[in-house]
Amino acid sequence: MSKVKPPLVRLSELAAGQSGDFYALLTERTRGARKDGKPFYICRFRDASRTATGMIWSDGNWFANCDCDWRVGQFFKIRGVYQENSKYGPQIEFANVRMVKDEDRADGFDPRHFVESTRYDVEAMFQELLTIAESQIDDVPLRRLVMTILDRRKAQLMQAPATLKHFFSFAGGLLEHVLSVTHTCIHLADKYVAHYPDLQPPLNRDLVVAGAILHDIGRTIEFNEDVMNVQPTTAGRLFGHLLLGRDLVRDTACELGDVNPELVLMLEHIVITHLSLPEWGSPRLPLIPECLIIHHADDLDAKLEMYTRCLSRDKELGDFTARDPVLGRQLLKGRKV
Repeated sequence: MSKVKPPLVRLSELAAGQSGDFYALLTERTRGARKDGKPFYICRFRDASRTATGMIWSDGNWFANCDCDWRVGQFFKIRGVYQENSKYGPQIEFANVRMVKDEDRADGFDPRHFVESTRYDVEAMFQELLTIAESQIDDVPLRRLVMTILDRRKAQLMQAPATLKHFFSFAGGLLEHVLSVTHTCIHLADKYVAHYPDLQPPLNRDLVVAGAILHDIGRTIEFNEDVMNVQPTTAGRLFGHLLLGRDLVRDTACELGDVNPELVLMLEHIVITHLSLPEWGSPRLPLIPECLIIHHADDLDAKLEMYTRCLSRDKELGDFTARDPVLGRQLLKGRKV
């Protein structure tokens, strides 16, 4: 009788005593020795929500591979039983272990499952953003510019954080932030176009939508593509996302050749100045009302995520959170309404 293949699960989903196949990241590999001198390794594996320890003994099947080939930061496919030891904590009893292969991606392996990620489906968010660009930007050349940039920067846009430490600092955070800001900007543009009907020239709704979608596009170049260890690229350190985004807009518009030059100029201005304040990195102040809309939508979205994260994760006793180093304040959490 053939053996039944265990189900493919996540490490964090296993109950004590349950067996299964799962992918895990090796986070620690420490060599030790027993009293008789025989070596062993203590290996710790994790997914995004759980860490468990597995012992690799010198007389076991995987010692030679662990000793020679295994390195911290590598991914593994493990077949084993999850246990919870009262003294040593979460444990893995191995039945089989191997390094992840390329074909495992077709079986559901995704490095983003091992880091903090957006709670939303990134493919669905990207398609929603693409649909907004296609349906909400009436100027055809400008629409083509935005959609071309989105298409070319798709992979990194879907996995990059918005920032490394301040807000939306998780995989997919950039896309979540951009989509949220774009929705807010569409609402505000419609409100103020109607509120100031006599403004000449009128508020350019297409420019607001395009600017909202592309305001942080330079982040896709500012950060590297290593989802497990996101760091600034050389270009990111030298120029920052504002200049990198402006260059991306300018170069793509030049390549396409049919976007109204004045629209390109205004869009570049939005990308460069949407942070508004010099102390936040903006080299110039916003000089058009469309940028004002994007600046405040962007700032509100960032601040609310920071407030929400602080309130939901704080462990401080009492009615106030610990002082958030980025917000520079303690938030009231002891409230009933």
